[in-house]
Amino acid sequence: MIEVLLVRTSLSRLAPGLASRPAAATLLAIAVAAVGLGPAASPAAAATIPAGAGSYTDSRPAGTSGPTTNTGAPVTPKLTTAARDKPVPTNDWWSSLAYQRYGDNPYSTPMYGHPLTYQAKASGLEVGYPTTPAIVGDGRQYEYAHKADLTVGLSGLNSPDTKADAWSDWTVTPYWADGSRTFRATIGHGMPFVYAKGSGGDARITTASTPTVFSDDGNVLGITVAGHHYALFAPTGSDWNVSGTAITAGLGSKDYFSLAVLPSTDALATYRKYAFSFVTGSQVAWQSTGGTVKATYSLTTEAKEGTERGTLQALYRHQWLHTTDALTPYTYVSPRGTMKVRESASFTTSQKNNGVVPALPASSGVDKARLAGYLNEVANASDPFSGAADTYWTGKALGRLAQLVPVADQIGETATRDKLLGLMKGRLQEWFTAGGASEFSYDKDWKTLTGYPASYGSDTELNDHHFHYSYYVYAAAIIAQYDQAWAADSAWGTMIKHLIRDTANPSRTDSAYPFLRGFDVYAGHSWASGHQGFAAGNNQESSSESINLSAGLVLWGAATGDNNLRDLGSFLLTTESEAITQYWFDASQQVFPASFGHDTVGMVWGSGGAYSTWWTANPEEIHGINVLPVTGGSLHLAREKAAIKRNIAEMERENGGPAQEWRDLLWQFESLSDPAAAKAKWDGVNGNYEPEQGESKAHTYHWINTLNTVGAPDMTVSGDLPTSAVFSKDGTRTYTAHNHGSTARTVTFSDGRTLAVPARSTATSTGPGGSGPDPEEPGPSTNNTFRLKSGGVLTTATTDPAGADTVASADGVNRDGTPYRPTVYEVKKVNGKVASGAATAFRLRVDAGTKVGLAPQVRVSYDLTGDGTFDRAETFRYFATDPVNGWEEYTQASGAQATTGSLGELKNGTVRLEIWNALGNGTSQVQTGTDAAVLKIPYV
Repeated sequence: MIEVLLVRTSLSRLAPGLASRPAAATLLAIAVAAVGLGPAASPAAAATIPAGAGSYTDSRPAGTSGPTTNTGAPVTPKLTTAARDKPVPTNDWWSSLAYQRYGDNPYSTPMYGHPLTYQAKASGLEVGYPTTPAIVGDGRQYEYAHKADLTVGLSGLNSPDTKADAWSDWTVTPYWADGSRTFRATIGHGMPFVYAKGSGGDARITTASTPTVFSDDGNVLGITVAGHHYALFAPTGSDWNVSGTAITAGLGSKDYFSLAVLPSTDALATYRKYAFSFVTGSQVAWQSTGGTVKATYSLTTEAKEGTERGTLQALYRHQWLHTTDALTPYTYVSPRGTMKVRESASFTTSQKNNGVVPALPASSGVDKARLAGYLNEVANASDPFSGAADTYWTGKALGRLAQLVPVADQIGETATRDKLLGLMKGRLQEWFTAGGASEFSYDKDWKTLTGYPASYGSDTELNDHHFHYSYYVYAAAIIAQYDQAWAADSAWGTMIKHLIRDTANPSRTDSAYPFLRGFDVYAGHSWASGHQGFAAGNNQESSSESINLSAGLVLWGAATGDNNLRDLGSFLLTTESEAITQYWFDASQQVFPASFGHDTVGMVWGSGGAYSTWWTANPEEIHGINVLPVTGGSLHLAREKAAIKRNIAEMERENGGPAQEWRDLLWQFESLSDPAAAKAKWDGVNGNYEPEQGESKAHTYHWINTLNTVGAPDMTVSGDLPTSAVFSKDGTRTYTAHNHGSTARTVTFSDGRTLAVPARSTATSTGPGGSGPDPEEPGPSTNNTFRLKSGGVLTTATTDPAGADTVASADGVNRDGTPYRPTVYEVKKVNGKVASGAATAFRLRVDAGTKVGLAPQVRVSYDLTGDGTFDRAETFRYFATDPVNGWEEYTQASGAQATTGSLGELKNGTVRLEIWNALGNGTSQVQTGTDAAVLKIPYV
């Protein structure tokens, strides 16, 4: 089975549940023996560094280890002199360049940049473009494994090692030197180019098999290797020479050349334009305002020849779904689905902010006396920390208590609340004070803060810091909500900020910690391994524990008045939420290969994904590992309710029935899409079960019964305060927000609803839904908002009767992106000017009944002059319906799939909305004549 293979390769993280499973101790012992882990020589006596009221040490406790090779030998970062003092971002897609995990490999393991893959070797950089997936591990893993199409380097290059020379947000430059020659190659996520610089030899490309030359124009050569097309670019005046599998070009007085993987041979002219616009850096900038998170991804370039400074970038699915920037027709294959190419040095994404709340709102569905009893069971336990000693299990215990503090406060159990706060403070203060049984130690070589006792390779492999410390940050945020003095820098806040700087440092100039150590801003998610020493690249199992850190940042920043950290948390959470949706849950069913027979993966790898965990093949834990811990930061999962239903259904199929071990986690997960079904399962056991070790009956009872009362999260609406959320049941929305500030404020939601929230308080209100013409969420009809009317009409009238139209079947053929027998609604003689900053928006209610796999899709088109030619067309991502009777809401929040043409002034123009089924073999319904059947155009 795949987890056995992985453990044999290297001991990475053995995930939650390990301590409770009978075979765990044996598995851990075997894994430790296999890789030779053991304590290094005792270091010199540690010095203590004050940090507010707390402290940490500058060397490890006696008898413990820091980063090691697989044989247990100490290891330091593998960097050039130029990079030696710069904090290296371990836990990245290219970390094996800097972390020599295997002593006999001083180069790198495979690195998955997408669309290209890479591996350093003595003669240069292997480059591949895997386009055909393999299904391995008894069908439990899909992978697009690295396989070299060619190696790029210099003639005669034979370097004893490869070092990291420079890096930026998603690019890296490895370096080779053999005494006679030096070679550098800049590579990155989304980059179809490899930018090479060398001295002491000719440019040399060695192909894996004899290439076919499809274009030869002096310094520009087009070749095909293993069915993949590449372009090679030498300096002007040079000429490529092909001899078997060796291709060389003299560089003359220059020191640069490049190559690119082409989506097709006819793309050569476009790619040639940017061959000498060398990328020198990459940077993301984010902004969280008004309920929207925007991020701009920019490359810096240097013109080696001519003046061209532009470039080409391949966007991942989670990016192109949320950009309105123009894209070319060019695409690439990747383990994350189709990548789409943009011809520019930057692009911007925009998403609704996924809010985080300290607790679900108060509701009538919770029996206060029963909840108080459950709370007392935890608060009065003989050992509320369940014997936890290391960073991970201590964190889990802190997280369990943290979830109960606002719940106790909500029902007036202030004594219990304060007892829980006291327990959390006491344990955190133990860890935050050097010299005791538990403490944090700073490693000046790796520029990282490690907690001892460590666990799951957090010390020897630099694994999982973002998982472990997420619980500490979240717990501290809850404490800060009630005790700001405790969280002050002069008290314990400085130690929390050290944990934040270690795991999610927003600064690129901090000399003590790297920028965003584990979060890969371009890939859209974090990585868990600190060394990336696997043939499959890096990996991340528990995406939800990564989200836990982001949620903790939102709450900590809000509670301490640090809006920069709060907004960083919003950016990380919102970005990773879409990555989880697409790459762990395959919510759109467009990422996993058709030959991979699963609807979810427990682990994402650089090369693909695996229906597995590090420690078990139990389906409950494979599905649950990307749910825990359930917190107010988990609401983002409700964006794709159909995917949750598929996920639960697969778990029960694989499990041979409903969950037993992690039933509480999976009930809470199910309640994000179907609260009534989750409550029925809770009621069925009536509290007679053993909670997952990071959960409690108190929290699960409150969560399930609250959502059953107020409804599942309504992710079509967002508030302009990051600590807000909306729920919906039977047409009634519940709005909630927590104001951490010292003055009252009004929260405005994207449907026009407002909510007054007193200082340092939570407020809740209910209503029938949107009340204003918000540009992102259409309300009742106005002069730029049209209702769908049966008969194919778009109208501003509000008196037409409610009804429904039938949307034709896709007839079992994939119609994604191309209207097929669409149901069409149209309005003519429309006049208006484009509204600055606005965008097309719609709200539709659709129902597929009990039919499986239908996917209504919308295209909105604009004929600006009414001449019969549509000048602008916007195709939106389809909506995957559930096989349950009842209306579901489909909005433009699903994201733009394709846009052609430009908007302009409407002069007697025509606006058309088409809706069709992109998938499946059955008809669906679309509602007409109501405020939930509207199109809003971006015009005034």
